[in-house]
Amino acid sequence: MAESGQSTQGHIPSADPAPTPTAPVPAAGPVAAARRAGLLVTLVLGGLTALPPLSMDMYLPALPAVTDSLRAPAATIQLTLTACLAGMAFGQLVVGPMSDRWGRRRPLLIGMVVYVVATAICALAPTAELLTGFRLLQGLAGAAGIVIARAVVRDLYDGVEMARFFSTLMLISGVAPIIAPLIGGQVLRITDWRGIFVVLTAIGILLTLVVLKWLHETLPREKRHSGGVGQALRTMRGLLADRVFTGYMLTGGLAFAALFAYISASPFVVQEIYGASPQTFSLLFGVNSVGLIAVGQINGKVLVGRVSLDKALGFGLAVITLAATALLLMTSGVFGKVGLLPVAAGLFVLMSAMGLAMPNTNALALMRTPHAAGSASALIGTASFLIGAVASPLVGIAGEATAVPMAVVQLASALGALGCFLALCRPWQRRAEAV
Repeated sequence: MAESGQSTQGHIPSADPAPTPTAPVPAAGPVAAARRAGLLVTLVLGGLTALPPLSMDMYLPALPAVTDSLRAPAATIQLTLTACLAGMAFGQLVVGPMSDRWGRRRPLLIGMVVYVVATAICALAPTAELLTGFRLLQGLAGAAGIVIARAVVRDLYDGVEMARFFSTLMLISGVAPIIAPLIGGQVLRITDWRGIFVVLTAIGILLTLVVLKWLHETLPREKRHSGGVGQALRTMRGLLADRVFTGYMLTGGLAFAALFAYISASPFVVQEIYGASPQTFSLLFGVNSVGLIAVGQINGKVLVGRVSLDKALGFGLAVITLAATALLLMTSGVFGKVGLLPVAAGLFVLMSAMGLAMPNTNALALMRTPHAAGSASALIGTASFLIGAVASPLVGIAGEATAVPMAVVQLASALGALGCFLALCRPWQRRAEAV
């Protein structure tokens, strides 16, 4: 892969020094107004990034009820989850370039309207096939919130300010996977599974109205791309030709795969292998999520501006790798038979270190792409979802009697992320070039 993009529509610099703490880029007009909104913009963008996890996880407690209601096999109903996840992955590739051409607001509002309509139809779906189709459309439309939220952050901020904002965003969006199953369970106490989609429809309508009223356009007309599909593809090719951007993209995607492995395997590992109750699992899941959010806040409030983003990212990847190694040793019996507490401690450390990896990979990758933040955001998001989706089913490859596959997938993902960071990003080399 080439060191940097050639002179394509992307115009990626060929010898970009390592990103260093900088002040925000001076803003004017609507961009300045959006940045002055501060907390309001944070809440709006946090809501947009939280919507896809809500769409996925609120639905989980209802899966058995959907199976019975639609008289479909469990494997068929599982496809409704796969369809939504696939939609979120590929939808970003469509919406990202659209937002670079037409601005952020128009594609976002179109996506939100389609999301509301698709979700409402899911609530009325009479068959599993129709539900699967509109779950796919729901994911495609919901992807607009993820990809455009990242692009808006890139429009508004640069350097350490962008990294701080991503850490703050994690505080809001990170709560969604914790509370979503709880909300779904409470909804099922008063109605059936269709009520979950009614609640999601209401949330979608509320977010659409909030975006319409309070989220200003952040991409000025003079910075928009005027080409069509061909230019979008050339821009993405230019982004992927940049070794450093691709390195951060793959680093973040592989770190996300370790997180996906945890989400996929932990209910089985904690409850079936180590004998914990559902309540204990829910408690541990919540504690691990709080650890991720807390470290993300430490990253944004304490480390950013004092420690280079690359150093914080490298430390986070090292901790993830060490935690995954410890989990593999424990689950494979090297230390003899271990109980739930040591394994839970290892998972907590691994999850908490994600608070250093995830916001910093996003910030470092987007620092290199001010000219194509929408397309760059799309590539980052799609890579994360696709790599995570590949890693997720591997955790059960050896059956239900061992947690070793989870630890193996996590360690392989962590080593891959660390390898991409060192081999492709090479932060020490860019610092030397900057001197």
